[in-house]
Amino acid sequence: MSQVEVTGKTVEEAVEKGLSELGIERNLADIEVIEEPSSGLLGFIGARPALVKVTKKFDPVELASEYLEGILDRMRIPATVELKAQANQEIHLEIKGKNLGVIIGKRGQTLDSLQFLTNLYLNQKMQGSNHYIILDAENYRDKRKKTLQKLAENLASKVKRTGKKVMLEPMNRYERKIIHTSLQDHDGITTFSEGTEPNRKVVIKLQEK
Repeated sequence: MSQVEVTGKTVEEAVEKGLSELGIERNLADIEVIEEPSSGLLGFIGARPALVKVTKKFDPVELASEYLEGILDRMRIPATVELKAQANQEIHLEIKGKNLGVIIGKRGQTLDSLQFLTNLYLNQKMQGSNHYIILDAENYRDKRKKTLQKLAENLASKVKRTGKKVMLEPMNRYERKIIHTSLQDHDGITTFSEGTEPNRKVVIKLQEK
């Protein structure tokens, strides 16, 4: 339960009841006063209590971590999820445990799938949120970043040599950003993404003069 509508003799009483029902502190709630209390005629005829809506604020890190740990538990993988870093809307989470190759998968495909599902879940729970989860395990993302940076340079050289554009394999948002950033100052080269998630791809081509 993440939202309740409650009544009370006063707004404050109604708010406290709502917080109690949700089991949260005031700083973790959005409060909307739907109706102020009214004493009515002669103090009792037509009297109305205060009506408020109390909504639990979602913590994206907590939501994503709990979702992932639930998946890991169902997969019977003894691992935990920890916050690695957070910058603006990007949240880096790391799966901690032993022998996590099954979580990473071939060329990171399983890790990417878990990341995609987690972001999908987060967007459903926090509609309108721009938070984006980047999921890592056994330092795979850093290793992958170096591989992609080298790939970007090699493909840019190929595009310059042949004059033909190159379309890469589908990548998640984080990996596409690595390609774009690696080549943003590359003379004579431009990059852009096309397609829809999860099959969005980076295109590298000669910059138009």
